[in-house]
Amino acid sequence: MTPPNWLPRSRACTGRPGVGEPPTRLVRITGQLERKAVAPVALTARVKDELAKVVVPRQSARVAETAALLRFAGQMQVIAGRLVLEAELDSGDVARRLAESLTEMYGVEVHEHTISPGGASKNSRHLLRVTEGTRDLSRRLGLVTRSGHPVVGLPPQVISGTVADNEAAWRGAFLAQGFLTEPGRSSALEVVCPCQEAALALVGAARRLGIAARTKETRGTDRVVIRDGDAIGALLTRMGAQQVRLEWEDKRLRRESRSTANRLANFDDANLRRSARAAVAAAARVERAMQILGDDVPEHLAEAGQLRVAHRQASLEELGRLADPQMTKDAVAGRIRRLLSMADKRAEELGLSDTNEAVTDDLLEGA
Repeated sequence: MTPPNWLPRSRACTGRPGVGEPPTRLVRITGQLERKAVAPVALTARVKDELAKVVVPRQSARVAETAALLRFAGQMQVIAGRLVLEAELDSGDVARRLAESLTEMYGVEVHEHTISPGGASKNSRHLLRVTEGTRDLSRRLGLVTRSGHPVVGLPPQVISGTVADNEAAWRGAFLAQGFLTEPGRSSALEVVCPCQEAALALVGAARRLGIAARTKETRGTDRVVIRDGDAIGALLTRMGAQQVRLEWEDKRLRRESRSTANRLANFDDANLRRSARAAVAAAARVERAMQILGDDVPEHLAEAGQLRVAHRQASLEELGRLADPQMTKDAVAGRIRRLLSMADKRAEELGLSDTNEAVTDDLLEGA
């Protein structure tokens, strides 16, 4: 009899038929290795350490967490003619939590083995194995139907369960295959899933918690991803990692404050540069206007023009304060505008180049 493998070899779950070792198993392991290469282990480990200490008073929620842990980290296979349930985890605390739940709720004996680091893995792994009562255990957890067919998503009692059950399912999935990145432009909370159906079921559980999540496939590996900072914080609290959520939010706020300050500083610098260039360009045009008009410049316009030429990078407000008597910046701007208009009109009558010819690229680059 074919074991009710939770990482099915069917095309529906893996996208291609399996040969030898189940492809989804290989993909899942590949996903773990990819995750190890990019995930901030310290932050993820702190989340899992806190979640492993969460006390779950409701029996249904504890069942949901256990089922999700096994669904996302476990598989069934026949070893020496016996149906065996295995779950491989990266945290000793999580492994002990799962073993205690299985023993206390279902009375099964759980054997734990530590896998030493090797190959691409730099940390020890913890393998849990149940060899007796496996068929009954999988049915009671809702991981297989009464007819023995595997449930490819999440158990029905979790999908139709309470809010606490959905929170527990997310906690179990994260303990099995989740990771959290540092807050920033690419911050994310992700869970590597055994197949697309499991990913969609997890997205549905998040939706029932009021959290928007989406599925993503990367190199054949299905994932559930949450990128919104508020949603990540809310889910951490929902799962039970409130302390890490506070630390994560604090880092996020500090980073956003720095980013905002940098943007404002860059904005101010850009405004100053634009103002300086405009002032230099205006001074060059005024100088050209004075040459075109010669002695025909009205005295009040000449005074404004001379101020502009003498103080090339000063603002209009500063020019107004330098005038005698002082003027408003609007008055200064109006006089300079009339001076330029008069000069351009005279240049057109005489067939000369207008004041804009005085503004060159070299002049602006040096401003």
